[in-house]
Amino acid sequence: MPAVTVADPTTLPRIVPLDEAVARERPVVHVVDAPRTLEGEGFEVRRAFAGLDLSAVDPFILFDHMGAVEYAPGEAKGAPDHPHRGFETVTYMLDGQLEHRDSNGGGGVITDGATQWMTAGAGIVHSEMPTEQIVTKGGLFHGVQLWVNLPQSEKWAAPQYQDLEANSVSLLTTEDGGGIVRLIAGDLAGHHGPGSTHTPISYVHASLNPGVRMRLPWRADFNALVYVLAGNGSIGSERRPFREGQLAALGEGDQITVTADEKMDGSSPAMELMLLGGRPIREAVVWHGPFVMNTRDEINQAIEDYHAGRMGRIPAKRE
Repeated sequence: MPAVTVADPTTLPRIVPLDEAVARERPVVHVVDAPRTLEGEGFEVRRAFAGLDLSAVDPFILFDHMGAVEYAPGEAKGAPDHPHRGFETVTYMLDGQLEHRDSNGGGGVITDGATQWMTAGAGIVHSEMPTEQIVTKGGLFHGVQLWVNLPQSEKWAAPQYQDLEANSVSLLTTEDGGGIVRLIAGDLAGHHGPGSTHTPISYVHASLNPGVRMRLPWRADFNALVYVLAGNGSIGSERRPFREGQLAALGEGDQITVTADEKMDGSSPAMELMLLGGRPIREAVVWHGPFVMNTRDEINQAIEDYHAGRMGRIPAKRE
């Protein structure tokens, strides 16, 4: 898993947990299994929010775990040209390569620990496809995509992009130096991630060696969701068992605790986690395919605008 790392985590800044006498540990409210489904041209994803009400994950809309899969030559598939309006897509690649193109003229390859943050805003058409190298030679493919809702006041903003290279994330370690914490966006224990967000959130990828306990201070006004990419362990002070392909939704508090088991199941040498939280928007959500708006009329307008070509086409037309 070549997401950015270091040989000796003890050289990194340590996350200082809250004093146990005053910390309010976030309890486990739900643990759900992420079912497998097909997206785009037929690539398999695990849909982590399935079974949860949107109010429980607000301000997020969708979280898909792509892979990990070892493609043979000619097997790799992607998501050809499709529109978005009303939210942000955040694509984080742990292994492999994904090529992005869009109707705004943007494009590039997301690979090995890099993140592409696309604010669709008023509307855009884009594609996410495996690179020619992956298609012809095959290879490992592993990533996640998060959809972050935009408040009504931001839904008509012009499309924007952030290309966050792997070496730009903030690298931290757990209190005992036994894990690596990659802060992609938001604030965590006085540290700041490189991603700039319209909706206040925190987004983290953590790797915990066997037996490591991670205690993370977490904003009390944010919700808290934890997904296991690989490995196994437990979550919360109640030590709820927690394994690959499961998402935990946590209750109120100001600290998250995850403990990796002494022995990892499967091929991963560590417990790999995505942690996300944000300030709920608490507005009406009308979601139809690639459009996330506040009213049905706005959805109908988005469909009409897309078919009329008002969101652009690929390749982008230059004036």
